[in-house]
Amino acid sequence: MQIDKLRGKQLDQMFDAILSLKDREECYRFFDDMATMSEIHAMSQRLQVAKMLSEGRTYNAIEQETNASTATISRVRRCMNYGSDGYKMVLDRIMDEE
Repeated sequence: MQIDKLRGKQLDQMFDAILSLKDREECYRFFDDMATMSEIHAMSQRLQVAKMLSEGRTYNAIEQETNASTATISRVRRCMNYGSDGYKMVLDRIMDEE
């Protein structure tokens, strides 16, 4: 995993903070303080791209609907194919809830 390079007390603390959030409103409040609008937008865009890729959508359709660059779409695709299955894990969970 790429993130292993960052593994440590500081990152553990941040993940523990995220895991302590109780609901969507708390997420909004925390991430409003924690990240810039651009960072939040980029993360939510990547998740949407992953969802659309998992649905078999084309790069063109994803680009048009999300305004993500083909570089971003390719990066998400690479993570989905060769990464740690984080997108798959999360997408499976949120799809089960819908």
